[in-house]
Amino acid sequence: MSFEKIEYKVEDDIAIIAFNDPKTMNAAGVDTVDEMSLALERAGDEARCTIITGNGRGFCSGANLSGNMGGGESKRKPDAGRELDRLYNPFIKAIRTHPHPVITAVNGAAAGVGCSIALMGDFIVAAESAYFLQAFRRIGLVPDGGSTFLLTRTIGRARAMEMTLFGEKIPAAQALDWGLVNRVVADDKLMDEAKSYAQQLASGPTTALSMIRDLVWQAEDNDLDSQLQAERFAQRTAGRSPDFAEGVKAFLEKRPANFKKA
Repeated sequence: MSFEKIEYKVEDDIAIIAFNDPKTMNAAGVDTVDEMSLALERAGDEARCTIITGNGRGFCSGANLSGNMGGGESKRKPDAGRELDRLYNPFIKAIRTHPHPVITAVNGAAAGVGCSIALMGDFIVAAESAYFLQAFRRIGLVPDGGSTFLLTRTIGRARAMEMTLFGEKIPAAQALDWGLVNRVVADDKLMDEAKSYAQQLASGPTTALSMIRDLVWQAEDNDLDSQLQAERFAQRTAGRSPDFAEGVKAFLEKRPANFKKA
């Protein structure tokens, strides 16, 4: 299957999905998000780790307002939430339920729903020139794509309020200081660094890594008893996997483990 708004490739068990619409600074229009969703589904079958990034000067500039997402001269009042239900929210949830770790490699602007997509990464690498922006207030809308959920849990209510109420750019260095991202690297090293981390994950114990990301996501909402139970059942599954058998064997033989794709 060919794509027009994105690029998709798999290298060494790593899927790379890149926004590829430089004319709009990689705006997340309906066609673009539809292609991203299809590529993400393919990556789940074809790879062991996925990188989401953007080609050109920006990661993703947000929804494509030129596509008239509910505005215009229609006599009927627009429903700006309709496309969220149909496309954007399912894509955000697809990242969450992806079967293996997702790295976001953020270059330039990650604005609006593009910010949400960037923050959905299990591991977030930002270029020094990257910035994160919740600009919805500038056009009279509210944050979407799970922004209020993600920001509150990641950087706390006070900073989430600051980002969303004032709509100011948060540069990469500040994002790192706030704990919004994991690493900040030189612009020309972004993909090399992202691929290096991805290779560590792609060569790791697939079953365990998938369950680790699920457990960490769940922990944000579970109470202690629920989380202990979730860990218990995940450990049972991991302990019965070929990865565990290989890991123990490699440990006893004093060699690196050779984990296979599940």
